[in-house]
Amino acid sequence: MRRGISWGAALAVAAMVTTMVSGVAAGDSAAGTELRDTRGLAADIRYTEFGVPHIKAKDFAGLGYGYGFAAATDNICVLADTYLTVSAQRSRHLGPDAPANTAYGPARDSLTSDLYFQQVNDSRVIERVVAAPPPMGPRREVRAIIGGYVAGYNRYLRDTGVSRISDPACRGAGWVRPITELDVYRHFHALSTIGGQGQVIDGIASAAPPSAPSAPAAVPADAVERVRAALGNPDMGSNAIAVGSDGTANGRGLLLGNPHYPWHGGRRFWQSQLTVPGKLDVSGGSLLGMPMVQIGFNRDVAWSHTVATPITFGLFQVTLVPGDPTTYLVGGKRERMTSRRVAVEVLNPDGSTATVERALYSTRYGPVLSPVFGLPLSWTTDTAYTIRDANQANMRGLNTWFELNRAHSTRDIVDVLSHTQGVPWVNTIAADQSGRALYADIQVVPHVTDELAARCNTPLGAELFPDSGISVLDGSRTDCAWGRDRDALVPGIFGPSRMPVLTRRDYVENSNDSAWLTNPRQPITGYPRIMGDIATKRDPRTRMGITAVEEQLGDLTRQRMQNLLFTNRSWSGEQVAEDVAELCAELPGGRAPTTGGGTVEVGDACTALSNWDRRMNVESRGGLLFERFWLRANEIDDADLWLVQFDAADPVATPNTLNTANPLVAQALGDAVAELRAAGIEPDAPLGENHYVVRNGKRIPIHGGVGQQGVLNMIIPTWDPTRGDVEVVHGSSHIQVVSFTGRRCPNAATLLTYSQSSNPRSAHHADQTALFSTSEWVRSRFCERDILSSPELKVVRLR
Repeated sequence: MRRGISWGAALAVAAMVTTMVSGVAAGDSAAGTELRDTRGLAADIRYTEFGVPHIKAKDFAGLGYGYGFAAATDNICVLADTYLTVSAQRSRHLGPDAPANTAYGPARDSLTSDLYFQQVNDSRVIERVVAAPPPMGPRREVRAIIGGYVAGYNRYLRDTGVSRISDPACRGAGWVRPITELDVYRHFHALSTIGGQGQVIDGIASAAPPSAPSAPAAVPADAVERVRAALGNPDMGSNAIAVGSDGTANGRGLLLGNPHYPWHGGRRFWQSQLTVPGKLDVSGGSLLGMPMVQIGFNRDVAWSHTVATPITFGLFQVTLVPGDPTTYLVGGKRERMTSRRVAVEVLNPDGSTATVERALYSTRYGPVLSPVFGLPLSWTTDTAYTIRDANQANMRGLNTWFELNRAHSTRDIVDVLSHTQGVPWVNTIAADQSGRALYADIQVVPHVTDELAARCNTPLGAELFPDSGISVLDGSRTDCAWGRDRDALVPGIFGPSRMPVLTRRDYVENSNDSAWLTNPRQPITGYPRIMGDIATKRDPRTRMGITAVEEQLGDLTRQRMQNLLFTNRSWSGEQVAEDVAELCAELPGGRAPTTGGGTVEVGDACTALSNWDRRMNVESRGGLLFERFWLRANEIDDADLWLVQFDAADPVATPNTLNTANPLVAQALGDAVAELRAAGIEPDAPLGENHYVVRNGKRIPIHGGVGQQGVLNMIIPTWDPTRGDVEVVHGSSHIQVVSFTGRRCPNAATLLTYSQSSNPRSAHHADQTALFSTSEWVRSRFCERDILSSPELKVVRLR
C-alpha cells in the first residue's frame, strides 16, 4: 500500500484501473467502467490514493447519483442502520430489547428509539417542511442532489444484492433495503435535533400522565451538578484555527479543521470531491449520508465547524388543570395536550411480530417529558415539563451547506449563514484567498434573552440558566414564549445580527468554548447567556491553541500547521508534570495513597513523569501515566486544585500552579500508578504500546490525548483495565489543513483518521488509520491535472 506522498514529486500520467462489470471493461481515459442505469443519470467517480472519490457530473442529480453509489460502496451497513433507525423499524427487525443506534441520541433500547422516531414521523413535520419552498424547504439543486443520491444508493444495492454485500455486519440482513428521499430528509432531521430532542429520547418516549395524585418535587441543591454530569461528556467536539494575512508566511489565508467526532457509527465523516463543471467544485468531508461537503474548501475559501456552546432547546413548566393532567393553562385559558397513539411493530423471541402502542403527549411548546438530566421533571397532577427544540422544523441547513460549497470568500460565508439560517449547532471558522480569517456563530438559537430568562424562569430554571444556559420557563404565561427578531426567518430564534461574528487579519481559534476568547486581542462580548458564557475559564485546548498559534504568528504555513496539530503537546503536562514528579519523589517511603485507603509503591513512576516529553506521541514515555493521573486530578474542584485561580484579565495563563499540598492530588497519582500496575503497564512504557486500535487483527498505535490535557489532537479512548487504551470512542476525524497561494489549486493536506470505509473487507478500512499512526497526511488532489496524475487513479463511470 502506498504511504505518504512527496509534495515535490513531478506530475505523471497514471494508468487507470478499471474492473469488469456486466461484461464491459475499459482502461483508458475515454471509457472507464461502464454501468448502465435506466434513469439516465450519469457520474464519473475518479478514485485517488486511499479511496478518496472525486465525483464529477454534468448536473446536480448526477452528482448525487455518484455520491450515493460511492458512499454505499464504502459504508452500506452503517448507512442502512441509519435508515432503519430513522424509519422506526429497529424493533421489527432486531427486537425491542436490542441496543439502540445512539448516533442520533441516547436511547435505552431499540423500542424506545422506535417510539421516539415514530412520533416524529407521525407528526409529518418533515414532510411539511420539505414540501415548502425555499428558504424553509430545500432549494431546487438540493432536491436534485438528494434524488440522485437515493438513486445511487439503490443502484449499489441492486447491483450488489443484499446477500452479496461483503461487510459481514449486514450481509443478507432483512433490514437492508432500498431507500426513498424521505429517508434522507429524516436522517438530516435527526442530525439537526441531536442537540435538543435527541438528548431526551428516553424522556419523550416514556412520559405518561400520573396514575395517582402527586406533587412537584423541590429543586435539588445539586441541580447544576446533575446537568453537568448528564451533559458533560459529549461525543463530539472540535478545533478550528483560521489564520489571516498577518499570521501566515505567504500573506494569504490558512485553515486547520480538526473535528472530534465518533470513530464508529452514523456520525463518521466520509471524504469526497464534488464537481459540476461551471457550477460547483468543492472538496472535503461530510457526515455519512449527507451528499454535500460540510467541512471543506474550494479554490477561494476553506471552512470548518466546531461544536458550539449555544443551547438549542428550552424547557417549559406547564400548570395543569386540577383533575385533568392532560389539560394545561396558558394565560388562564385551558388547552388540551395533543395525544398521539404511537404504534411500533416488534419482533418476538419466537420470530412472530406484535404491535406495541403507547400514547405520547405534546403541548404547544413540544413533547411532554419524564425526568431527564437527573432532574425532577416528573409529570404530576399539578405540573408537567415539555421541551421545545429550535431545530424541530429546520431543513434549512441543507441549503446552508449547499451554498457554503459555492462561497468565494469569508464575506460570502457570513452572507450564506445569515440568509439561510440553517446551521443547527456549530460555529463556522473560515479563511480565504485574500487573507481574511472568520469566526461566526450564526446558528439556530432559541430567542431567550437574559431579560426573558430573569422574568420567566421557574425556580429550577433560575438555578440552571446562569451556569448552563438551559431555561425552564413558565409555560402558563403568554409573555414567556420565545421572542423573535426581525431578521430571523422563523419565530422563536435569534436573528443573525445578534450572533457573535469576528473577522481578523491575524487569526481566530475555537475549541468548543464560547465566542468570548476567539482572539484574546479582541474578546467578543455582549451576546446573551444562552449563546455561551463570557469571561470564564477556558478549556485547556483553547489555551493550547492560542498559545501554539501565537508562538508562530507571522510564519505559519501548511506544514507548520500540520506540525502544530501532530506535535501532540499536552497543555496540562507542560503546566504541572514537573510539580507532580517532585511530589512523587517526596512521597514518604516512596508510597502514594489510593482511593481505597491503602498505598501503592510508586517505583519508577517519578522518573517516568520527570522524563516525559510532555507530548502524547506514540513514542512518548510516561504519557499514559500522566493521562490516567490527570483524568482523576481534573475531578478536584478548581479552588482546591490550583493555587492561582482563574483571572479574566489573564485568561490563557490562569488558573495555574498545581496545589500539590492537597492530599487528593497525591491520591490521584497513587490511583493512576495502581491502575497501570494492574494492567501490567510500566510507567515509562511508550504510549503507543498501550494506546492503540486493532483493525483486521493488526494493532495500530494511536497518538493524541484527552481534552482535559489540552491536546489539540484529541483522542478519547476506551480503557481496558487489563490492557490499556484499546479503541477510540471519538476524537480527531476528518482533518484538513488548507493554504491559499493565489493560484487556482489550494495547497491542502487531509486525513481521515479512521479511513473511508467501515467495512473490514475494504482496502480502505484502515489505510488512513495507519497513516495517522505515523503522523503522515494525504496530499489533496483538487485540480483536474492532480486528479488525473494520481498513480492509483481508478475510474468508475455510472451510466
